[in-house]
Amino acid sequence: MTIIDPPPEDRDRLLNDRPHVQIRLLETTDVHANLLPFDYFADRRESSFGLACTASLIKTARAEAANCLLFDNGDFLQGTPLSDLAAQPGSGWSGTHPVITAMNYLGYDAAGIGNHEFNFGIDWLQEALAEAAFPTTCANAVVKEGARPTEDKTLLPPFLILDRRVIDDRGGPHDLRIGVIALLPPQITTWDHYHLKNRLTARDIVEAARAWVPRIREAGADIVIALAHSGIDGHDHYPMKENAALTLGRLPGIDAILAGHTHEVFPNPDMPDLPGVSSREGTLNGTPAVMAGFRGSHLGVLDLVLQKGDSGWSVTAHRSEVRPVTTGARRTAPDETLGRMLAPAHRHTLDLIRKPLGRSDVPLHSYLALVRNDPATQLVARAQASALRHMVQGTPDAELPLLSANAPFKTGGRGGPKYYTDMPEGEFRLRNAADLYAFPNTLCGLRVTGAQLRDWLERAATCFNRIVQGQPDQPLIDRRIPGHNFDLILGLSYSIDLSQPARYDDKGHLIDPDANRITRLCYAGRPVDDDALFLLATNSFRVHGGGPYPLWPECSFAVASRTPIREIVARYVQQSDALPTHAEPIWRFVSHPETSVVFDTGPGIRRYGQEIAALGATDLGDTGNGFARLRLPLHMPRAQGLANPPRATYVTSREVGAGERLANPVRSGRKQP
Repeated sequence: MTIIDPPPEDRDRLLNDRPHVQIRLLETTDVHANLLPFDYFADRRESSFGLACTASLIKTARAEAANCLLFDNGDFLQGTPLSDLAAQPGSGWSGTHPVITAMNYLGYDAAGIGNHEFNFGIDWLQEALAEAAFPTTCANAVVKEGARPTEDKTLLPPFLILDRRVIDDRGGPHDLRIGVIALLPPQITTWDHYHLKNRLTARDIVEAARAWVPRIREAGADIVIALAHSGIDGHDHYPMKENAALTLGRLPGIDAILAGHTHEVFPNPDMPDLPGVSSREGTLNGTPAVMAGFRGSHLGVLDLVLQKGDSGWSVTAHRSEVRPVTTGARRTAPDETLGRMLAPAHRHTLDLIRKPLGRSDVPLHSYLALVRNDPATQLVARAQASALRHMVQGTPDAELPLLSANAPFKTGGRGGPKYYTDMPEGEFRLRNAADLYAFPNTLCGLRVTGAQLRDWLERAATCFNRIVQGQPDQPLIDRRIPGHNFDLILGLSYSIDLSQPARYDDKGHLIDPDANRITRLCYAGRPVDDDALFLLATNSFRVHGGGPYPLWPECSFAVASRTPIREIVARYVQQSDALPTHAEPIWRFVSHPETSVVFDTGPGIRRYGQEIAALGATDLGDTGNGFARLRLPLHMPRAQGLANPPRATYVTSREVGAGERLANPVRSGRKQP
């Protein structure tokens, strides 16, 4: 492919003998119900994202091109209190789903669905999509599997044919048939197992596309556009791969790829060079492509130049770009009409999220959640433990020592330097519970052994890079791995040795069976035996293989609740006389003299200078992308945060219902999970 607007001599050679048609494909992706420039978790305006701002970019982009189509790539129905609280049954909202209202107004030509569209179940999804004025499609979400993909019964139509009248460069009209195929990560059956079990399966992305694209051509499509809710991964393709957009670029018959899922921007000059990926040309294995960030932060614009030859229409040139809502000091104004349309749903959401639940006497934030024992992360773990203890009362599982696993959700990364929880001391409201637990996962209780706990923590520790003792300022976090993979386990104490390699990779594949980052694993001050049995509170995403964690067999389950964890957190806060003001010293890094790491976090951490000092950290200023960079020594006095030695963990009566130190680990004669 060549870039649109080639040198004049090339343009003449390409275009002088036949008229050409330029069509513009606009993409939004991973909007996650961020409709207005408003952060419901912080309860304040936020100008760096929001579909209402993207709407203004859409209006401009449409005015620039005669032939324009607008697509959404998926993950539009879930992600903020507007969708996850206000638009749910029982909230008091009776209108059209606000996201569908916005998309109908913007006049989408078609949409694919993403993995998060299933977070509230198939029935809820179908009810929401029934209100859409635009068609939706997905080729690899399968209700009944056939012998081959083209014999599957799919949840939505496997492809669409959009008939459009287009105008060429000489003013002549043409009837163009545009094929659209949408594909999503097959991991939906793991991530939303409760909702999809026995109701939906998923095909491999590439397998489905390879089978369906020829059928789309046979149905009369002149060009084929892939709405791939899948990211760009440079590794070789393997069955059921999550991020397969690059492989799709090799398939014959696909003319353009609108990618998503990983919340990245493409083309992007800062993206690492990968075989087959060209940010300069905006191609994936030679196929024009675009990916438009997330939360309405960008608009993807992909221009295709088409010419009709003896064998039909073909793409002769293209240009791919992403247009940001915010550039430096420039802010795109939101679409006022859309703002007025969404005002009733916005007010309803504010009424819900401002409901007071309790009070916290200390600030709760996630700026340091990956480097210290964090009060906010532990608050959720305590709430889980409290609820699970209540659920197993009167059963043999109530005799087991109770632990609770949880991870921080908002830790910057691709979300940027503002993507952190930051709750000041004072009233704790429903929005704070939603902020601490950002996903609609439900509570589960597992019977686990000491050996399985050690393995769990080895998987959690994959988020850290390996550190060389004696070297300064080494990057601490492996940027490929999201912070929400870093589970802590309340009720244990342990150390993490960063000089050791990771045992698992970011997908949970065993890469070094001899690696042991987790040391001094103790319960109640004593080493944990491999065959000791515990009861672990965790979430539905984890137990069904979410992140680098394994899929757990049903025989391991003590409880499989349908209660959302953020509802459990809200109830825990509401029933507590006062929230804990401290964090238990669950874990620490093993000390390495004359060694330091650098850790990037949100600049908001500077409001908590005493907490930086407690870590013995040094503020190194801001990075080029707006994060605050801290230097952390890996050898500190005992009085400082990271170096506190692990000790026996106590819990309150509200957490375990007994007011006593947890019982010693027990050995079980029953079959281990």
